[in-house]
Amino acid sequence: MDASGGVGTAQDGAAAGHGAAAGHGAAAGHGAAAGHGAAAGHGAAAGHGAAGAGIVGLTATEIAARVHAGELTAVEVVRAHLDHIEAVDARIGAFRVIRREAALAEAAAVDASPARFALPLAGVPIAIKDNVAVAGETCTDGSPARDAGPEPKDHPVVKRLRKAGAVVVGITRAPELCLYAATDGPGTVTRNPWDTALSSAGSSGGSAAAVASGSVPVAHGNDGMGSLRLPAAACGLVTLKPGRGVVPGGIGADDWSGMAVNGALATTVADLAVTHAVLAGEQPVDLPDPGRPLRIAVSTRSPIPGVGADAATRATVDAVVAELRAAGHTVVRRNPPITPGAAAGALVRWMAGAEDDAEFLGIDRAALQPRSRTHARIGRVVRRLGLVRPRGQERFRERMTAFFDDVDLLLTPVTTGPPLPARPWHERGFLANVTANARWAPWTAAWNFAGLPATVLPAGTRPGGPPVPVQFVGPPGAEGRLLWMAGELERRLPWRRYAPVFDPTATTAG
Repeated sequence: MDASGGVGTAQDGAAAGHGAAAGHGAAAGHGAAAGHGAAAGHGAAAGHGAAGAGIVGLTATEIAARVHAGELTAVEVVRAHLDHIEAVDARIGAFRVIRREAALAEAAAVDASPARFALPLAGVPIAIKDNVAVAGETCTDGSPARDAGPEPKDHPVVKRLRKAGAVVVGITRAPELCLYAATDGPGTVTRNPWDTALSSAGSSGGSAAAVASGSVPVAHGNDGMGSLRLPAAACGLVTLKPGRGVVPGGIGADDWSGMAVNGALATTVADLAVTHAVLAGEQPVDLPDPGRPLRIAVSTRSPIPGVGADAATRATVDAVVAELRAAGHTVVRRNPPITPGAAAGALVRWMAGAEDDAEFLGIDRAALQPRSRTHARIGRVVRRLGLVRPRGQERFRERMTAFFDDVDLLLTPVTTGPPLPARPWHERGFLANVTANARWAPWTAAWNFAGLPATVLPAGTRPGGPPVPVQFVGPPGAEGRLLWMAGELERRLPWRRYAPVFDPTATTAG
Protein backbone atom coordinates (compact mmCIF):
# COMPACT_ATOMS: atom_id res chain seq x y z
CA MET A 1 0.00 0.00 0.00
CA ASP A 2 1.36 3.44 -0.86
CA ALA A 3 1.04 6.67 1.10
CA SER A 4 -1.64 8.07 -1.21
CA GLY A 5 -4.10 5.39 -0.11
CA GLY A 6 -4.18 3.60 -3.45
CA VAL A 7 -3.42 -0.09 -3.70
CA GLY A 8 0.21 -0.96 -4.45
CA THR A 9 2.07 -4.16 -5.15
CA ALA A 10 5.65 -5.16 -4.59
CA GLN A 11 6.33 -4.03 -8.16
CA ASP A 12 4.00 -1.03 -8.44
CA GLY A 13 4.25 1.72 -5.89
CA ALA A 14 2.07 4.80 -6.26
CA ALA A 15 -1.33 3.50 -7.28
CA ALA A 16 -4.35 5.77 -7.15
CA GLY A 17 -7.80 4.27 -7.37
CA HIS A 18 -10.80 5.29 -9.43
CA GLY A 19 -13.80 6.87 -7.75
CA ALA A 20 -17.05 5.14 -6.87
CA ALA A 21 -17.98 2.50 -9.40
CA ALA A 22 -21.42 2.27 -10.91
CA GLY A 23 -22.57 -0.96 -12.48
CA HIS A 24 -24.64 -1.38 -15.61
CA GLY A 25 -28.00 -0.29 -14.18
CA ALA A 26 -30.21 -3.20 -13.24
CA ALA A 27 -27.75 -5.60 -14.84
CA ALA A 28 -25.25 -5.00 -12.07
CA GLY A 29 -27.08 -7.38 -9.76
CA HIS A 30 -29.02 -10.00 -11.66
CA GLY A 31 -31.44 -12.01 -9.62
CA ALA A 32 -32.25 -15.61 -10.50
CA ALA A 33 -31.65 -15.02 -14.20
CA ALA A 34 -32.92 -17.75 -16.47
CA GLY A 35 -30.18 -18.83 -18.86
CA HIS A 36 -30.40 -20.74 -22.11
CA GLY A 37 -31.12 -24.33 -21.21
CA ALA A 38 -30.78 -24.91 -17.49
CA ALA A 39 -31.15 -21.71 -15.51
CA ALA A 40 -28.07 -20.29 -13.88
CA GLY A 41 -28.74 -17.43 -11.51
CA HIS A 42 -26.43 -14.72 -10.27
CA GLY A 43 -27.71 -14.80 -6.72
CA ALA A 44 -26.39 -16.95 -3.89
CA ALA A 45 -23.54 -18.75 -5.59
CA ALA A 46 -22.04 -21.91 -4.23
CA GLY A 47 -18.34 -22.23 -4.91
CA HIS A 48 -16.26 -25.29 -5.63
CA GLY A 49 -16.30 -26.98 -2.25
CA ALA A 50 -16.89 -25.45 1.15
CA ALA A 51 -13.95 -23.05 0.97
CA GLY A 52 -15.45 -21.15 -1.96
CA ALA A 53 -19.12 -21.50 -1.08
CA GLY A 54 -20.94 -18.27 -1.83
CA ILE A 55 -17.87 -16.59 -3.33
CA VAL A 56 -16.83 -18.32 -6.55
CA GLY A 57 -19.54 -17.51 -9.08
CA LEU A 58 -20.18 -13.98 -7.85
CA THR A 59 -19.86 -11.35 -10.57
CA ALA A 60 -17.05 -8.82 -10.43
CA THR A 61 -19.51 -6.07 -9.53
CA GLU A 62 -20.94 -8.22 -6.73
CA ILE A 63 -17.46 -8.98 -5.37
CA ALA A 64 -16.48 -5.31 -5.35
CA ALA A 65 -19.75 -4.33 -3.66
CA ARG A 66 -19.26 -6.92 -0.91
CA VAL A 67 -15.66 -5.90 -0.35
CA HIS A 68 -16.80 -2.26 -0.16
CA ALA A 69 -19.46 -3.24 2.40
CA GLY A 70 -17.02 -5.26 4.50
CA GLU A 71 -18.97 -8.48 3.86
CA LEU A 72 -15.96 -10.12 2.21
CA THR A 73 -12.24 -9.51 2.24
CA ALA A 74 -10.12 -9.54 -0.89
CA VAL A 75 -8.06 -12.35 0.62
CA GLU A 76 -11.19 -14.51 1.10
CA VAL A 77 -12.26 -13.86 -2.48
CA VAL A 78 -8.86 -14.54 -4.01
CA ARG A 79 -8.22 -17.67 -1.94
CA ALA A 80 -11.60 -19.13 -2.96
CA HIS A 81 -10.87 -18.54 -6.64
CA LEU A 82 -7.36 -19.98 -6.37
CA ASP A 83 -8.84 -23.11 -4.80
CA HIS A 84 -11.35 -23.34 -7.66
CA ILE A 85 -8.55 -22.97 -10.21
CA GLU A 86 -6.65 -25.83 -8.57
CA ALA A 87 -9.78 -27.97 -8.73
CA VAL A 88 -10.68 -27.41 -12.39
CA ASP A 89 -7.71 -26.18 -14.43
CA ALA A 90 -6.11 -29.58 -14.98
CA ARG A 91 -9.12 -30.38 -17.19
CA ILE A 92 -9.03 -27.24 -19.32
CA GLY A 93 -5.48 -25.86 -19.24
CA ALA A 94 -6.36 -22.17 -19.06
CA PHE A 95 -3.35 -21.02 -17.04
CA ARG A 96 0.37 -20.99 -17.79
CA VAL A 97 1.16 -19.44 -14.40
CA ILE A 98 -0.89 -19.50 -11.18
CA ARG A 99 0.30 -16.77 -8.79
CA ARG A 100 -1.00 -18.16 -5.51
CA GLU A 101 1.38 -16.58 -2.99
CA ALA A 102 1.80 -13.33 -4.91
CA ALA A 103 -1.95 -12.97 -5.45
CA LEU A 104 -2.75 -13.54 -1.78
CA ALA A 105 -0.17 -10.91 -0.82
CA GLU A 106 -1.68 -8.46 -3.31
CA ALA A 107 -5.16 -9.20 -1.98
CA ALA A 108 -3.94 -8.42 1.53
CA ALA A 109 -2.69 -5.06 0.21
CA VAL A 110 -6.18 -4.33 -1.12
CA ASP A 111 -7.68 -5.15 2.28
CA ALA A 112 -5.20 -2.85 4.00
CA SER A 113 -5.87 0.08 1.68
CA PRO A 114 -8.18 2.90 2.87
CA ALA A 115 -9.03 3.42 -0.82
CA ARG A 116 -10.63 -0.02 -1.21
CA PHE A 117 -14.13 1.34 -0.57
CA ALA A 118 -13.94 3.34 -3.80
CA LEU A 119 -12.07 0.90 -6.03
CA PRO A 120 -14.34 -0.37 -8.83
CA LEU A 121 -12.66 -3.80 -8.93
CA ALA A 122 -11.80 -4.11 -5.23
CA GLY A 123 -10.71 -7.68 -4.54
CA VAL A 124 -11.75 -8.98 -7.97
CA PRO A 125 -9.54 -11.87 -9.18
CA ILE A 126 -8.42 -11.34 -12.76
CA ALA A 127 -6.31 -13.28 -15.26
CA ILE A 128 -3.89 -11.69 -17.73
CA LYS A 129 -3.15 -13.03 -21.20
CA ASP A 130 0.44 -14.13 -21.77
CA ASN A 131 1.37 -11.32 -24.15
CA VAL A 132 1.47 -8.27 -21.89
CA ALA A 133 3.84 -7.69 -18.99
CA VAL A 134 2.98 -8.55 -15.40
CA ALA A 135 5.77 -7.34 -13.12
CA GLY A 136 7.77 -10.20 -11.68
CA GLU A 137 6.46 -12.78 -14.16
CA THR A 138 7.79 -13.99 -17.50
CA CYS A 139 5.90 -13.12 -20.68
CA THR A 140 6.25 -15.62 -23.54
CA ASP A 141 3.69 -14.40 -26.11
CA GLY A 142 2.66 -18.03 -26.26
CA SER A 143 6.05 -19.13 -27.55
CA PRO A 144 8.29 -21.64 -25.74
CA ALA A 145 11.07 -20.20 -27.91
CA ARG A 146 11.07 -16.94 -25.94
CA ASP A 147 13.63 -17.18 -23.17
CA ALA A 148 13.26 -14.02 -21.11
CA GLY A 149 13.46 -13.17 -17.45
CA PRO A 150 10.73 -11.70 -15.24
CA GLU A 151 9.18 -8.47 -16.48
CA PRO A 152 10.43 -5.40 -14.58
CA LYS A 153 7.11 -3.54 -14.59
CA ASP A 154 3.44 -3.91 -15.42
CA HIS A 155 2.00 -3.18 -18.83
CA PRO A 156 -0.21 -0.04 -18.65
CA VAL A 157 -3.44 -2.07 -18.76
CA VAL A 158 -2.25 -4.32 -15.93
CA LYS A 159 -1.30 -1.24 -13.94
CA ARG A 160 -4.78 0.22 -14.45
CA LEU A 161 -6.47 -3.00 -13.37
CA ARG A 162 -4.37 -3.18 -10.22
CA LYS A 163 -5.02 0.48 -9.41
CA ALA A 164 -8.73 -0.33 -9.61
CA GLY A 165 -8.29 -3.03 -6.96
CA ALA A 166 -8.12 -6.14 -9.16
CA VAL A 167 -5.78 -8.95 -8.11
CA VAL A 168 -3.84 -10.86 -10.79
CA VAL A 169 -4.23 -14.56 -9.95
CA GLY A 170 -2.54 -15.95 -13.05
CA ILE A 171 -1.23 -15.70 -16.60
CA THR A 172 -3.35 -17.42 -19.25
CA ARG A 173 -2.24 -19.48 -22.22
CA ALA A 174 -2.12 -18.29 -25.82
CA PRO A 175 -1.01 -19.88 -29.11
CA GLU A 176 2.46 -19.02 -30.37
CA LEU A 177 2.81 -15.30 -31.09
CA CYS A 178 -0.97 -15.09 -30.52
CA LEU A 179 -1.52 -15.89 -34.19
CA TYR A 180 -4.18 -18.59 -34.27
CA ALA A 181 -7.84 -19.32 -33.55
CA ALA A 182 -7.10 -22.27 -31.24
CA THR A 183 -4.94 -22.23 -28.12
CA ASP A 184 -2.37 -25.01 -27.85
CA GLY A 185 1.35 -25.67 -27.77
CA PRO A 186 3.84 -28.43 -26.97
CA GLY A 187 2.25 -30.56 -24.27
CA THR A 188 -0.79 -28.29 -23.84
CA VAL A 189 -4.22 -27.97 -25.39
CA THR A 190 -6.56 -25.41 -23.85
CA ARG A 191 -10.06 -26.87 -23.85
CA ASN A 192 -13.52 -25.39 -23.96
CA PRO A 193 -15.33 -25.67 -20.59
CA TRP A 194 -18.63 -26.22 -22.45
CA ASP A 195 -17.22 -29.28 -24.23
CA THR A 196 -13.63 -30.31 -23.60
CA ALA A 197 -13.47 -31.96 -27.03
CA LEU A 198 -13.65 -28.43 -28.49
CA SER A 199 -11.13 -25.60 -28.46
CA SER A 200 -11.64 -22.48 -26.37
CA ALA A 201 -10.50 -20.65 -29.55
CA GLY A 202 -7.76 -18.06 -29.69
CA SER A 203 -5.74 -16.30 -29.27
CA SER A 204 -7.20 -15.24 -25.89
CA GLY A 205 -8.32 -18.84 -25.41
CA GLY A 206 -6.78 -19.28 -21.98
CA SER A 207 -8.52 -16.18 -20.68
CA ALA A 208 -11.87 -17.29 -22.09
CA ALA A 209 -11.53 -20.78 -20.60
CA ALA A 210 -10.67 -19.23 -17.23
CA VAL A 211 -13.81 -17.10 -17.22
CA ALA A 212 -16.17 -19.77 -18.60
CA SER A 213 -15.00 -22.24 -15.93
CA GLY A 214 -15.59 -19.75 -13.11
CA SER A 215 -11.89 -19.48 -12.32
CA VAL A 216 -12.10 -15.68 -12.55
CA PRO A 217 -15.11 -13.41 -13.13
CA VAL A 218 -13.26 -11.31 -15.72
CA ALA A 219 -10.04 -11.70 -17.70
CA HIS A 220 -7.78 -9.60 -19.88
CA GLY A 221 -7.27 -10.41 -23.54
CA ASN A 222 -6.61 -8.66 -26.80
CA ASP A 223 -7.86 -8.77 -30.36
CA GLY A 224 -5.90 -8.36 -33.59
CA MET A 225 -8.03 -10.50 -35.96
CA GLY A 226 -10.76 -11.64 -33.56
CA SER A 227 -8.72 -12.84 -30.59
CA LEU A 228 -11.19 -11.57 -27.97
CA ARG A 229 -14.36 -12.11 -29.98
CA LEU A 230 -13.62 -15.66 -31.12
CA PRO A 231 -12.88 -17.03 -27.62
CA ALA A 232 -15.98 -15.22 -26.33
CA ALA A 233 -17.96 -16.79 -29.16
CA ALA A 234 -16.55 -20.24 -28.41
CA CYS A 235 -17.07 -20.09 -24.64
CA GLY A 236 -20.41 -18.31 -24.27
CA LEU A 237 -18.98 -15.02 -22.98
CA VAL A 238 -19.46 -11.33 -23.67
CA THR A 239 -16.61 -9.11 -24.85
CA LEU A 240 -15.89 -5.75 -26.39
CA LYS A 241 -13.15 -5.07 -28.93
CA PRO A 242 -12.61 -1.35 -28.37
CA GLY A 243 -11.96 0.96 -31.26
CA ARG A 244 -8.41 1.89 -32.12
CA GLY A 245 -6.77 4.12 -29.50
CA VAL A 246 -9.44 3.76 -26.79
CA VAL A 247 -7.37 1.45 -24.55
CA PRO A 248 -3.54 1.55 -24.37
CA GLY A 249 -1.95 -0.83 -26.87
CA GLY A 250 1.66 -1.86 -26.57
CA ILE A 251 0.98 -5.36 -27.88
CA GLY A 252 4.14 -6.76 -29.44
CA ALA A 253 6.10 -4.57 -31.85
CA ASP A 254 3.36 -2.27 -33.14
CA ASP A 255 -0.07 -3.73 -32.33
CA TRP A 256 -0.03 -5.58 -35.66
CA SER A 257 0.16 -2.30 -37.56
CA GLY A 258 -2.60 -0.84 -35.39
CA MET A 259 -5.05 -3.74 -35.67
CA ALA A 260 -4.62 -5.21 -32.16
CA VAL A 261 -6.34 -3.75 -29.09
CA ASN A 262 -6.60 -4.74 -25.42
CA GLY A 263 -9.93 -5.60 -23.82
CA ALA A 264 -11.74 -7.94 -21.45
CA LEU A 265 -13.87 -11.09 -21.32
CA ALA A 266 -16.75 -11.45 -18.86
CA THR A 267 -19.98 -13.31 -18.12
CA THR A 268 -22.15 -10.19 -17.68
CA VAL A 269 -22.39 -6.85 -19.43
CA ALA A 270 -22.05 -5.06 -16.07
CA ASP A 271 -18.68 -6.73 -15.46
CA LEU A 272 -17.55 -6.02 -19.01
CA ALA A 273 -18.60 -2.37 -18.77
CA VAL A 274 -16.76 -1.64 -15.53
CA THR A 275 -13.62 -3.49 -16.66
CA HIS A 276 -13.64 -1.68 -20.01
CA ALA A 277 -13.93 1.65 -18.19
CA VAL A 278 -10.92 0.79 -16.05
CA LEU A 279 -8.88 -0.30 -19.09
CA ALA A 280 -9.83 2.89 -20.95
CA GLY A 281 -8.95 5.09 -17.97
CA GLU A 282 -12.54 6.26 -17.62
CA GLN A 283 -14.81 6.61 -14.61
CA PRO A 284 -17.20 3.62 -14.45
CA VAL A 285 -20.75 4.93 -14.91
CA ASP A 286 -24.14 3.56 -15.86
CA LEU A 287 -24.37 3.11 -19.62
CA PRO A 288 -26.47 5.88 -21.18
CA ASP A 289 -29.74 4.94 -22.83
CA PRO A 290 -29.68 6.35 -26.38
CA GLY A 291 -33.18 7.70 -25.72
CA ARG A 292 -34.54 6.57 -29.08
CA PRO A 293 -34.96 3.41 -31.11
CA LEU A 294 -31.85 2.49 -33.06
CA ARG A 295 -31.51 1.76 -36.75
CA ILE A 296 -29.56 -1.47 -37.14
CA ALA A 297 -28.18 -3.09 -40.27
CA VAL A 298 -27.95 -6.87 -40.43
CA SER A 299 -25.69 -8.85 -42.74
CA THR A 300 -24.99 -12.57 -42.85
CA ARG A 301 -22.90 -12.45 -46.03
CA SER A 302 -19.43 -13.83 -45.40
CA PRO A 303 -16.47 -11.68 -46.46
CA ILE A 304 -14.84 -14.93 -47.63
CA PRO A 305 -16.54 -16.40 -50.73
CA GLY A 306 -17.83 -19.94 -50.35
CA VAL A 307 -17.93 -19.79 -46.55
CA GLY A 308 -21.23 -19.31 -44.73
CA ALA A 309 -22.99 -19.64 -41.41
CA ASP A 310 -24.62 -22.91 -40.33
CA ALA A 311 -28.33 -23.28 -39.62
CA ALA A 312 -28.03 -22.63 -35.87
CA THR A 313 -26.11 -19.40 -36.49
CA ARG A 314 -28.59 -18.16 -39.09
CA ALA A 315 -31.51 -18.99 -36.78
CA THR A 316 -29.83 -17.11 -33.92
CA VAL A 317 -29.31 -14.00 -36.04
CA ASP A 318 -32.98 -14.17 -37.09
CA ALA A 319 -34.05 -14.51 -33.44
CA VAL A 320 -31.99 -11.47 -32.47
CA VAL A 321 -33.53 -9.49 -35.33
CA ALA A 322 -36.98 -10.42 -34.03
CA GLU A 323 -36.04 -9.26 -30.51
CA LEU A 324 -34.66 -5.99 -31.83
CA ARG A 325 -37.84 -5.29 -33.75
CA ALA A 326 -39.97 -6.26 -30.75
CA ALA A 327 -37.99 -3.70 -28.71
CA GLY A 328 -38.89 -1.00 -31.24
CA HIS A 329 -35.66 -0.81 -33.21
CA THR A 330 -35.56 -0.65 -37.01
CA VAL A 331 -33.62 -3.45 -38.71
CA VAL A 332 -32.57 -3.28 -42.36
CA ARG A 333 -30.72 -5.81 -44.50
CA ARG A 334 -27.47 -4.25 -45.69
CA ASN A 335 -24.01 -5.62 -46.44
CA PRO A 336 -20.95 -3.57 -45.50
CA PRO A 337 -18.64 -2.84 -48.46
CA ILE A 338 -15.85 -5.23 -47.50
CA THR A 339 -13.77 -5.78 -50.64
CA PRO A 340 -11.16 -8.46 -51.40
CA GLY A 341 -8.56 -5.70 -51.12
CA ALA A 342 -9.60 -4.99 -47.55
CA ALA A 343 -9.39 -8.67 -46.66
CA ALA A 344 -5.92 -8.76 -48.19
CA GLY A 345 -4.92 -5.69 -46.19
CA ALA A 346 -5.81 -7.40 -42.92
CA LEU A 347 -4.07 -10.59 -44.04
CA VAL A 348 -0.75 -8.92 -44.87
CA ARG A 349 -0.71 -7.16 -41.49
CA TRP A 350 -1.34 -10.49 -39.77
CA MET A 351 1.58 -12.00 -41.68
CA ALA A 352 3.88 -9.07 -41.00
CA GLY A 353 2.90 -9.13 -37.33
CA ALA A 354 4.45 -12.57 -36.88
CA GLU A 355 7.84 -11.43 -38.13
CA ASP A 356 7.66 -8.06 -36.39
CA ASP A 357 6.80 -9.59 -33.01
CA ALA A 358 9.41 -12.35 -33.28
CA GLU A 359 12.04 -9.69 -33.99
CA PHE A 360 10.75 -7.42 -31.20
CA LEU A 361 10.80 -10.26 -28.67
CA GLY A 362 14.22 -11.54 -29.72
CA ILE A 363 12.95 -14.98 -30.75
CA ASP A 364 15.14 -17.19 -32.93
CA ARG A 365 12.94 -17.95 -35.97
CA ALA A 366 14.44 -21.43 -36.23
CA ALA A 367 13.03 -22.22 -32.77
CA LEU A 368 9.47 -21.32 -33.73
CA GLN A 369 6.84 -23.96 -34.42
CA PRO A 370 6.79 -24.88 -38.14
CA ARG A 371 3.48 -23.06 -38.77
CA SER A 372 4.77 -19.90 -37.06
CA ARG A 373 8.12 -20.10 -38.84
CA THR A 374 6.33 -20.12 -42.20
CA HIS A 375 4.07 -17.32 -41.00
CA ALA A 376 7.06 -15.16 -40.06
CA ARG A 377 8.87 -15.99 -43.31
CA ILE A 378 5.87 -14.74 -45.31
CA GLY A 379 5.80 -11.69 -43.06
CA ARG A 380 9.38 -10.85 -44.01
CA VAL A 381 8.42 -10.96 -47.69
CA VAL A 382 5.38 -8.78 -47.03
CA ARG A 383 7.55 -6.18 -45.33
CA ARG A 384 10.22 -6.32 -48.03
CA LEU A 385 7.62 -5.74 -50.75
CA GLY A 386 6.08 -2.81 -48.89
CA LEU A 387 2.61 -4.37 -48.79
CA VAL A 388 1.67 -2.91 -45.39
CA ARG A 389 0.27 0.38 -46.66
CA PRO A 390 -1.19 2.80 -44.10
CA ARG A 391 -3.16 4.78 -46.68
CA GLY A 392 -5.12 1.70 -47.75
CA GLN A 393 -6.02 1.02 -44.14
CA GLU A 394 -7.21 4.61 -43.63
CA ARG A 395 -9.31 4.53 -46.81
CA PHE A 396 -11.00 1.35 -45.59
CA ARG A 397 -11.66 2.93 -42.19
CA GLU A 398 -13.24 5.93 -43.89
CA ARG A 399 -15.43 3.69 -46.06
CA MET A 400 -16.55 1.58 -43.09
CA THR A 401 -17.24 4.67 -40.99
CA ALA A 402 -19.39 6.07 -43.81
CA PHE A 403 -21.42 2.83 -43.74
CA PHE A 404 -22.74 4.00 -40.36
CA ASP A 405 -23.93 7.38 -41.64
CA ASP A 406 -27.55 6.19 -41.59
CA VAL A 407 -27.38 3.14 -39.31
CA ASP A 408 -26.35 3.03 -35.66
CA LEU A 409 -25.01 -0.52 -35.48
CA LEU A 410 -24.36 -3.58 -37.65
CA LEU A 411 -25.40 -7.11 -36.61
CA THR A 412 -23.49 -10.09 -38.06
CA PRO A 413 -22.62 -13.69 -37.21
CA VAL A 414 -19.26 -14.31 -35.56
CA THR A 415 -18.39 -17.84 -36.68
CA THR A 416 -19.69 -20.33 -39.21
CA GLY A 417 -20.45 -23.04 -36.64
CA PRO A 418 -19.16 -24.76 -33.49
CA PRO A 419 -15.61 -24.14 -32.27
CA LEU A 420 -12.67 -25.97 -33.78
CA PRO A 421 -11.73 -29.34 -32.25
CA ALA A 422 -9.36 -29.28 -29.27
CA ARG A 423 -6.21 -30.78 -30.72
CA PRO A 424 -2.50 -29.95 -31.12
CA TRP A 425 -2.96 -27.55 -34.03
CA HIS A 426 0.68 -26.47 -33.62
CA GLU A 427 1.71 -29.85 -35.04
CA ARG A 428 -0.15 -29.08 -38.26
CA GLY A 429 1.23 -26.93 -41.02
CA PHE A 430 0.72 -23.28 -41.77
CA LEU A 431 -1.84 -23.86 -44.52
CA ALA A 432 -3.97 -26.19 -42.39
CA ASN A 433 -4.10 -23.60 -39.61
CA VAL A 434 -4.86 -20.63 -41.85
CA THR A 435 -7.56 -22.55 -43.73
CA ALA A 436 -9.25 -23.72 -40.52
CA ASN A 437 -9.14 -20.19 -39.08
CA ALA A 438 -10.57 -18.58 -42.20
CA ARG A 439 -13.36 -21.12 -42.70
CA TRP A 440 -14.48 -20.85 -39.07
CA ALA A 441 -14.18 -17.11 -38.45
CA PRO A 442 -14.67 -14.86 -41.50
CA TRP A 443 -16.58 -12.01 -39.77
CA THR A 444 -14.05 -10.48 -37.38
CA ALA A 445 -10.82 -9.33 -39.08
CA ALA A 446 -12.31 -6.53 -41.19
CA TRP A 447 -13.18 -4.55 -38.06
CA ASN A 448 -9.61 -4.77 -36.78
CA PHE A 449 -8.42 -3.45 -40.14
CA ALA A 450 -10.94 -0.60 -39.89
CA GLY A 451 -10.21 0.03 -36.21
CA LEU A 452 -13.92 0.08 -35.31
CA PRO A 453 -15.43 -1.20 -32.03
CA ALA A 454 -17.34 -4.48 -31.91
CA THR A 455 -18.98 -6.60 -29.25
CA VAL A 456 -19.80 -10.31 -29.15
CA LEU A 457 -22.38 -11.97 -26.92
CA PRO A 458 -24.15 -15.34 -26.62
CA ALA A 459 -27.64 -15.23 -28.11
CA GLY A 460 -28.78 -18.74 -29.09
CA THR A 461 -28.31 -22.42 -28.43
CA ARG A 462 -26.82 -25.38 -30.25
CA PRO A 463 -27.69 -28.87 -28.91
CA GLY A 464 -24.88 -30.23 -26.77
CA GLY A 465 -22.53 -27.34 -27.39
CA PRO A 466 -21.64 -23.79 -26.39
CA PRO A 467 -24.13 -20.95 -26.96
CA VAL A 468 -24.37 -19.43 -30.43
CA PRO A 469 -22.90 -15.91 -30.58
CA VAL A 470 -23.65 -12.76 -32.56
CA GLN A 471 -21.56 -9.66 -33.22
CA PHE A 472 -22.50 -5.99 -33.20
CA VAL A 473 -20.19 -3.42 -34.82
CA GLY A 474 -20.37 0.36 -34.47
CA PRO A 475 -18.70 3.52 -35.76
CA PRO A 476 -15.77 5.19 -33.97
CA GLY A 477 -16.69 6.07 -30.40
CA ALA A 478 -19.64 3.64 -30.20
CA GLU A 479 -18.28 1.55 -27.29
CA GLY A 480 -21.01 2.80 -24.93
CA ARG A 481 -23.75 2.18 -27.49
CA LEU A 482 -22.48 -1.35 -28.09
CA LEU A 483 -22.39 -2.12 -24.36
CA TRP A 484 -25.90 -0.69 -23.96
CA MET A 485 -27.19 -2.92 -26.76
CA ALA A 486 -25.47 -5.95 -25.25
CA GLY A 487 -27.18 -5.14 -21.95
CA GLU A 488 -30.56 -4.89 -23.68
CA LEU A 489 -30.14 -8.34 -25.20
CA GLU A 490 -28.82 -9.72 -21.92
CA ARG A 491 -32.15 -8.77 -20.36
CA ARG A 492 -34.27 -9.97 -23.29
CA LEU A 493 -32.28 -13.15 -24.06
CA PRO A 494 -30.50 -14.01 -20.77
CA TRP A 495 -27.68 -16.48 -21.09
CA ARG A 496 -26.15 -19.07 -18.83
CA ARG A 497 -23.01 -17.55 -17.32
CA TYR A 498 -20.89 -20.69 -17.01
CA ALA A 499 -20.36 -23.98 -18.75
CA PRO A 500 -22.58 -26.55 -16.97
CA VAL A 501 -19.89 -29.01 -15.88
CA PHE A 502 -17.72 -26.27 -14.38
CA ASP A 503 -20.55 -24.01 -13.14
CA PRO A 504 -19.50 -22.63 -9.74
CA THR A 505 -23.03 -21.36 -9.08
CA ALA A 506 -24.22 -24.97 -8.81
CA THR A 507 -24.01 -26.76 -5.47
CA THR A 508 -21.01 -28.69 -6.77
CA ALA A 509 -18.70 -27.99 -9.67
CA GLY A 510 -17.94 -30.89 -11.96
